[in-house]
Amino acid sequence: MNHDTYPDPYIRGILNTVKTIAMVGFSPKESRPSYFAFKYLLERGYNMIPVNPGQAGKEVLGRKVHARLADVPEPIDMVDVFRASQFARSVVEEAIALVPRPQVIWMQLGVRDDDAAALAEANGIKVVMNRCPKIEYGRLSSEIGWMGVNSRTLTSKKAQMLGRGVQRMSLNRTTLAGGSTQATERAQQEDKDGGS
Repeated sequence: MNHDTYPDPYIRGILNTVKTIAMVGFSPKESRPSYFAFKYLLERGYNMIPVNPGQAGKEVLGRKVHARLADVPEPIDMVDVFRASQFARSVVEEAIALVPRPQVIWMQLGVRDDDAAALAEANGIKVVMNRCPKIEYGRLSSEIGWMGVNSRTLTSKKAQMLGRGVQRMSLNRTTLAGGSTQATERAQQEDKDGGS
């Protein structure tokens, strides 16, 4: 995989198929980029799990914070790495040890470790580096255009409300790049069965 650019179908395929995202490096401070990226994805229907050893056991945005990935009691589809590049490999190693393994390692803006990416890919895990799922979701759903956020810069400034609030958009477009994960299939079946 060329990690300098990513085809839209690859990114869309990931965002369409993952359901449970563990954010490593989540901060409970409302002014931090990880907080509003977490909140944004949570509001778009993703099952967000905060991971931060300094905040373990606390609850933020209705979600229990875990100390490490191994403490998360459910399968994780994607690990969103909100740590500096030098910590990416240790996060990848922790993700590889999970059973089942996550399907995606996503490293945030400014986070890149080609060796960590190669290790993840050698273990069957898709990788995205130096991108933000919040920004990519907004861009691919066309939400980012009407909100006027096209700078690829994370900000904690509240977007101007147009009409009745932030529109909930979907990425439900046909793609061959994404594939499905066991956790996604299980969640979809639960939705069909009435959430049992």
